Amino acid sequence: MVDKMEVFLNYTPVADILTATCCLTFILLIRSAYISKTRNFIYLKHMIYLLIIASISDINYGLMMQHLDTAPHVSIYIFRCIYHISIFSILWLYVAYIKENLQISYKYYKTFYIIAGIGYVLLFVNEILSIVLEYGFYIDEDNILQTGFPIIPFGYVFFMTLSVLMIFLHGKKIYKRVLFGLLSCIALSVIIICVQQFFGQSSFTAASFLLPIFARLYLIHANPYDIEMGAVSEKAFSDMVSFHHEKKIPMYIMSLYMHDFDGKGRKYPEKIQRIIRKFMSEYFIDPTLFHISGGHLILTVTKAKDSNYMENAQKMLSEFNQVYDNYKIDYKIVYTDSFEEISAANDYIGFIKYLHDKMAENSMIFANENDVQDYLNYKYILSELADINKAKDLKDERILVYCQPVFDLDTNRFDTAEALMRLKLPRLGIVPPDLFIPIAESNHYITTLTRTILFKTCQEIKKLNDKGYYVQRISVNFSIQDIQSDELFSSIEGIIKENGIAPEQLAIEITETQSESEFELIKQRISELKETGIKFYLDDFGTGYSNFERIMELPFDIVKFDRSLVIASGNNMKYRTMVSHLANMFNKLHYFVLFEGVENYDDEVRCISMNANYLQGYKYSKPIPIEQLDEYFVKDVVLSEKIKELIKI
Repeated sequence: MVDKMEVFLNYTPVADILTATCCLTFILLIRSAYISKTRNFIYLKHMIYLLIIASISDINYGLMMQHLDTAPHVSIYIFRCIYHISIFSILWLYVAYIKENLQISYKYYKTFYIIAGIGYVLLFVNEILSIVLEYGFYIDEDNILQTGFPIIPFGYVFFMTLSVLMIFLHGKKIYKRVLFGLLSCIALSVIIICVQQFFGQSSFTAASFLLPIFARLYLIHANPYDIEMGAVSEKAFSDMVSFHHEKKIPMYIMSLYMHDFDGKGRKYPEKIQRIIRKFMSEYFIDPTLFHISGGHLILTVTKAKDSNYMENAQKMLSEFNQVYDNYKIDYKIVYTDSFEEISAANDYIGFIKYLHDKMAENSMIFANENDVQDYLNYKYILSELADINKAKDLKDERILVYCQPVFDLDTNRFDTAEALMRLKLPRLGIVPPDLFIPIAESNHYITTLTRTILFKTCQEIKKLNDKGYYVQRISVNFSIQDIQSDELFSSIEGIIKENGIAPEQLAIEITETQSESEFELIKQRISELKETGIKFYLDDFGTGYSNFERIMELPFDIVKFDRSLVIASGNNMKYRTMVSHLANMFNKLHYFVLFEGVENYDDEVRCISMNANYLQGYKYSKPIPIEQLDEYFVKDVVLSEKIKELIKI
């Protein structure tokens, strides 16, 4: 009897008291700090709760065992079962926790899951049956303790073996130093259990679980606040969005962007930090502040906790405007609810940055469903453009060529046109250029689109030639990215030859630039291609910056007067005289002048009187599919033969 009781007589509650105290400390720190509420963190939090239960149960169980003669046997059995089941539950959660950290798919995790589940059930059933059937731990009729097989060490080794095996098989996904820390703590825990068994102790079983829990909190879940401003990281924001979406908890999100604080090493000054801390403490209940990047902060509140969030947000905005009057630091503010589509994609940062790009400085916006739909369309267009750019298929059916016919005042007919881009996407149908061209340019996809438009335009010119229609030229718009593309410019002559058209039938429209380096490149490109016979247009003359010295240096063939000059010339005689003299000057310098945006009879008469050579606008035609140009162009046998001669040359 003495040998069997020795382990219990050696029991001291100090280790379990310390374990429970440490666990309570963890809980207090978790509530005070910010820790992303991911699934694996929830597993870890449950382990801490179970460890408190195990420690308290072990204290009662150990102390009762030291007074076996007087303690009620039923109470001993109950505390022992609670203690052991809590320990087994923690061990089972270890396996599930590691699976989440390693992001193992169910296909590979299934075997471990089944083995762990079977092991847990067997240990649980054995714990109950060993008492009921009196084949393991029980107290016999003579009040003599029968200890049976030491089940705790066995269960410990079983689950730890599974955990370590999972780590070794799939641990390449974990940073090596983190992996080393986790495995070291597991090894130390096993050593504690082995030493305890060797010395016939039972006081440190629960305490041995503290090391892996502490290691996981520190290595994996530590996400410290910025102690100056109380902000946490972008990763923490992503985790919070995932948690709230999974639990269907509505949030309200407030974003502040100040570009002055973008850049390495730059930070919000103390005066701004102090104001932000004040906003958080005075206006909201349990808010969380996230430092996304540079000058971008996001503040979130849970609607259920803070029912007055809208009213408080308005108060905060009002006070912020007063702050702006004092400091004059440029800002952009976005307020938004949590939307299902954005939450599911965990893409609020992308959504907010999209809104930033549309906003003026020192403005704010309350995002709504229309903004969400616009953003989803933007993402869809971007994904399609990325696919188009990757495929580089010059016959891609998603890229359409539209044209606007141009009236030639010299021949008194339509024999030129401007090619215009359109996209036709499965989900959106026809997409106008003002939606997709800025996206294509900002993501460097525009050159692929331009090459495709160029190829398809040449194809259609060939078809019109073959049908006997006279095509003087069709122009294609080039962006500065197109000008800078050596690959595109080296392929232009090849595209023309492949389609069997005369270079003179193709024109390139270029908008003037202020950049000295871009100007020199444009000058070089024009000089190279004009030798082949390709014509060049100066597009959008009269908008923004116009440098006559530079224009004179560039060998353009046609100058396109913008619609704004057409409108201005109709407002008063002063503007009309100025525009007329400009057009006359270009004529005398051997440039042709094209007025675009001619929408009615008065525009037409006025532009003709102002020395126009070509007219383009809705008075004649809206943009039409290039295949419909034969409705405007005419057949001319003589001119068609001249074109054929040019092609032969």
